[in-house]
Amino acid sequence: MKPKKYSRLTPLAVFIALFSHQSYAVDNNKNDEITVVGNWLESADDSEVVFNHPGARTVKTKQQIKETGSATIADALKGIPGVQVRESNGTGGSDVSLNVGVRGLTSRLSPRSTILLDGMPLAAAPYGQPQLSMSPLSLGSIESIDVIRGGASVRYGPQNVGGVINFVTKPIPKEFGGSAAIQTQGAKTGGLKTGVDASVGGSKSDNSAGALLLYSGLHGQGYRKSNDNTDIDDLILKTRYALTDNDEILANFHYYRAISGMPGGLTQAQYNADPYQSVRSFDRFEGNRQDMSFKYKHQEDDKQFELMTWFSKSYRGSYIESERKDNGGQSRLVSYPRHYSAYAIEPSYSQLFRFNDISHELTVGYRYLNETADEKAYRSNWYQTGSQGSRPDTGQYYQHTSGGTEAHAIYLDDTIDVGNWTIIPGIRYENIKIHLDDSFKNQNRSKNYSEPLPALAVIYHIDDEWKLFANASTSFGSLQYFQLNTAGVGNSPANGLSAEKAHNYEVGTRFDNTALSLEMTLFYIDFDDQLQYIENSTGWTNLGATTHQGIELAAKYDLTELSDALEGASVYSTYTYTKAISKKGNFADKDLPFYSRQVITAGSRYETGNWVWNLNTYAQSSQESPGTGNSYITEGSADGRYGTIPGYMVWDGRGEYHFGKSLSDLTLSAGIKNLFNQTYFTRSTDNNAGIYVGQPRTYYVQASVKF
Repeated sequence: MKPKKYSRLTPLAVFIALFSHQSYAVDNNKNDEITVVGNWLESADDSEVVFNHPGARTVKTKQQIKETGSATIADALKGIPGVQVRESNGTGGSDVSLNVGVRGLTSRLSPRSTILLDGMPLAAAPYGQPQLSMSPLSLGSIESIDVIRGGASVRYGPQNVGGVINFVTKPIPKEFGGSAAIQTQGAKTGGLKTGVDASVGGSKSDNSAGALLLYSGLHGQGYRKSNDNTDIDDLILKTRYALTDNDEILANFHYYRAISGMPGGLTQAQYNADPYQSVRSFDRFEGNRQDMSFKYKHQEDDKQFELMTWFSKSYRGSYIESERKDNGGQSRLVSYPRHYSAYAIEPSYSQLFRFNDISHELTVGYRYLNETADEKAYRSNWYQTGSQGSRPDTGQYYQHTSGGTEAHAIYLDDTIDVGNWTIIPGIRYENIKIHLDDSFKNQNRSKNYSEPLPALAVIYHIDDEWKLFANASTSFGSLQYFQLNTAGVGNSPANGLSAEKAHNYEVGTRFDNTALSLEMTLFYIDFDDQLQYIENSTGWTNLGATTHQGIELAAKYDLTELSDALEGASVYSTYTYTKAISKKGNFADKDLPFYSRQVITAGSRYETGNWVWNLNTYAQSSQESPGTGNSYITEGSADGRYGTIPGYMVWDGRGEYHFGKSLSDLTLSAGIKNLFNQTYFTRSTDNNAGIYVGQPRTYYVQASVKF
């Protein structure tokens, strides 16, 4: 379909007109206490807003993250219902990347979810390159993680079939102060890895202005014997200035740099000999990012206006040793320097209307986003594998593509409260133009899209403690740069290759009476137009149609309700069952690769006096790496790429002592991950293919202070 042309200024003019118009509201006793919510992501710290969200939603707090001993973003995401995190593997096999999949969707480099930092996309190019081979964020600056698996597709996109994950940084405190924390961990192999975070800042006494400086870093060695070193530094400056009681300006500045080794996969023979070894001395990932965001916000009881703009500039590069099997065991080192920039402006306006016993919160928003990409590749001369004592020079220039995307998104939804019902119809409209130029092939390829994406969500409020919800939505993702450049003839992309579209459905319930909280969600995803890469054959194709269905359960119980002797004790558990299968081709009705049908977590927390004790377990069922050929491979292959990946269960334990305010809130803790030293592994099928051993028994200590 040919996209419609329209002025970029038109949506902005509509916002100005809406904002300047005097609001209309009918007073009534029932709805006097209702105030406008506006930006859903900014309300994640409001338990009532999360509890009344029209879909599956989980917020993981700083305390919960700390008490699991998490060292990375990937660690922190484990155990959230519906979310699966692949162990470090392949070209995503470093602490710089993020491999998270939701509800059986592919997890490699997290391409199927909209992943944000304080509402700004983390991907270097959200449309043309949504993968997070570089996830520019370190864990120490995070206050909470907001995972919205359903009911948010109208507000946030693209690539939201796997929901929305928003990392929320620490807020600017009302009083000046600071904090510092350190965590060091080590296993029987490898070295020590240390995470450090610190913050300092505060607000003026009249709360008219404030600033906060955040640092978070991760440095050291992992549990492999070589080439898994990590050096990450992450610096954020947050500022806020109140123009009036209702108006404020917020500005954030962010710098991230990282270098991390990639120890690579092992063949079955190498894994049997020593699963912790590395046979790749030169593989490495590096990157940096600078970004800034500015937001103007006007807030009243019945209206909210936000104008957000942001800019990011990213570099990511990798060095990967490639081997040509028919060349006598020779290899060459290939480097992939890539540069991206992205800019966006997004005004949104929410207005609350009240009519007798009915209230409407109408939200309309528009986003203009422009991104550019410049991707090159260099390689060394051939050399005998294992013969090089130092990193070979990658001086041969052999690939260069450049591209860009101009995207307009308009969204409209209406939160209607009537009686015990909340009904939220909405629609998002995406207008996208993406292009790619290949200077070596002398090709210029482009695609245009115009897609309406409707959604409907419903909540029934049984009472203040029990809710029922259901929603249906449509997600959309354009062709990416490398997909535009694969196969095809001349300036025409591969025949039949189209954008991705999926339909999502949820039905669920949640209950919370403070002592007991329960949640259950049934989900179904129909992904008809999914893009799939067929190795050594077809290339990219839309034959990857899949269905994803299952159930997510979560429960938490305060044992104090049972007996005063159990005061301070609580238990929790989550369980997710997912069935994600292919609909077409040779693998029809068979499991998709690299997801587990069953994932379960359970744990206990006991707080007594100054002590906190934690005991947690995580378990997942087997996964498949079947290849993409004519046969579905379940037996382990000699090169380690393919075959069934066994399930596993690990236990973690931790103890903490808090010294109190007299000692600057000094807190010391120690813990053990993989308490019983369970051996497990995953596989990779990319350029760093093979078997990757999981984390062995690991000891860690934590310390933190406030001032």
